[in-house]
Amino acid sequence: MSEGCPLSRSRDEEFAEEKREISERLSRIKHKLLVLSGKGGVGKTTVAVNLAAALTKQGLSVGLLDVDIHGPNVPKMLGIDGMRVDVGPDGRSLLPYQYNERLKVISIAFFLRERGDAVIWRGPLKIAAIKQFIKDVVWGELDYLVVDSPPGTGDEPLSVMQIIKELDGVVLVTTPQEVALLDVEKSLSFCRKMGVRVLGIIENMRFLLCPHCRGEVLLFGGGEKVREFAEKEGVPFLGAVPFEPAVVKASDEGVPVVLRLPESAAASNFYLIVHKIRESVEKMTSG
Repeated sequence: MSEGCPLSRSRDEEFAEEKREISERLSRIKHKLLVLSGKGGVGKTTVAVNLAAALTKQGLSVGLLDVDIHGPNVPKMLGIDGMRVDVGPDGRSLLPYQYNERLKVISIAFFLRERGDAVIWRGPLKIAAIKQFIKDVVWGELDYLVVDSPPGTGDEPLSVMQIIKELDGVVLVTTPQEVALLDVEKSLSFCRKMGVRVLGIIENMRFLLCPHCRGEVLLFGGGEKVREFAEKEGVPFLGAVPFEPAVVKASDEGVPVVLRLPESAAASNFYLIVHKIRESVEKMTSG
């Protein structure tokens, strides 16, 4: 092949170009957060969606990246399930879905033919998709990028940590029961081995708030197990969110509870948690 032939480019050159494109895309995003849980069913996506929505209510521009390839539920919780995204004018880049004036969203769900289609991919395909979502999506100028990852310590969170070198930190989500804490301990170990800062732990479904008497029903037992775990491990306890039927209803209807019912106990706690996260992240970057 001639020296100027595009096919003669080495893999090193391709990797260098890819790295440059990713760096250029991420340079326009001030802060990047990864929402992670050790166990499924703890409400991690609900937390990620409400954190992103709460940030927009504070006048910030936010991107919400759903990297749960096999169970992409972010669009459902935002009421944009079945929507599609457009290709950019260059024919290669992707335009995220504009949920509202301040929130942009990308998810593998936007690319499925049918809502119920299963994504049957091995690791390399998942990694390639996540890399494309970061490299080729035209996020523009953002104050925050919130990444919702599937539970566990597999390909998806590992890929995010390796691709987004400037990750500000991880927000861990758990419920109070022992089995969930056992798994979040693994996630904490994973973050430490990867050298990624843990911004703190959120205790979700702390108690059921009765919609009739407003009494607290302890679904997973009493005590301060999550707070005590956080203190023992030396990571911030960001707060506890109650389990409210209104949260479930809002999620099913595709509106985050912080937008639908901003005066609810769950929404109020989400706003307090966002304040702590912003304080931690912005203090770290300004210092």
